Amino acid sequence: MDSMDLAGLRVVKAVADTGSVSRAAETLHCVQSNVTARVKRLEEDLGVDLFRRMSRGMVPTPAGRVLADYADRVLRLVAQARDAVTDAAGRGGRLTIGTMESTAAVRLPPILARFHADHPDVELTVAPGPTETLLTDLLAGRLDGAFVGGAVDHPDLSGIPVFDEELVLVEAAGGATGDGARRTLLGFARTCAYRGRAEAAMREAGRVPFRVMEFGALDAILGCVGAGMGVTVMPRSVVEREPWRGRLSWSALPGSLGRMPTLFVRRTDSVETASLRAFLAAVSRDGEAESPATQAPTERTGLNGLKTAC
Repeated sequence: MDSMDLAGLRVVKAVADTGSVSRAAETLHCVQSNVTARVKRLEEDLGVDLFRRMSRGMVPTPAGRVLADYADRVLRLVAQARDAVTDAAGRGGRLTIGTMESTAAVRLPPILARFHADHPDVELTVAPGPTETLLTDLLAGRLDGAFVGGAVDHPDLSGIPVFDEELVLVEAAGGATGDGARRTLLGFARTCAYRGRAEAAMREAGRVPFRVMEFGALDAILGCVGAGMGVTVMPRSVVEREPWRGRLSWSALPGSLGRMPTLFVRRTDSVETASLRAFLAAVSRDGEAESPATQAPTERTGLNGLKTAC
């Protein structure tokens, strides 16, 4: 079974992940004929069909799903081994960290600055995205860890709370939000951890029916809220930063809607390299400095009572 080398496993995983020879070839930066030949050779060596050829792509057979799962684990172990050896040799290593956009905007800059100053040789990549996408990428081994919103219950993932965010309802300052706009929710896609809280807040405030406008960037959401197009739900720490301070107003969400922990999550079977330990130490130091006990309390005014962020 000479064809079951790392290159063959990468091909199986790419076809299983993308469901297509052409998309797998794009992912692997090779021609389609190479992907097809690799799959065929593996099937001949193993004596089983790994994929069903459909009119619109490739679907793994039960045997193909088993091999793709092993390929995922083997390739992650190889990557971890490479990074651990580089790490141990004192040549820095690599880290790929996922994060929600709101966390990237407010919480991460001082952490990243401190980490880079202390460990300039580490190749650090930050990948922003909504919580559900980040968890999917973690499970697929594309991230070493991720900052996500809310509790995580998955046997292959473990998380530690690092920040406690206070969620607030955000509107334009100065009464610029009209009645129609107050029934328009601006936010990320449903894969965002804050989206469910935002919809629950609208229902609890009696702003039903309401419409939803989805955006792909944090500043786009806040800019449109500031222009009076609608309302959103965001961490208070985001609203009170420049340039939004004074341009937006916020009101506290009632009860449990107003609190959401940010967790740093990683795979339970991941190897904790020295680089990852150093990053977690930087996060821990910042979390202690910004712990909820040291933050100013928020007045619980309810959804309809506005309090400016100034």
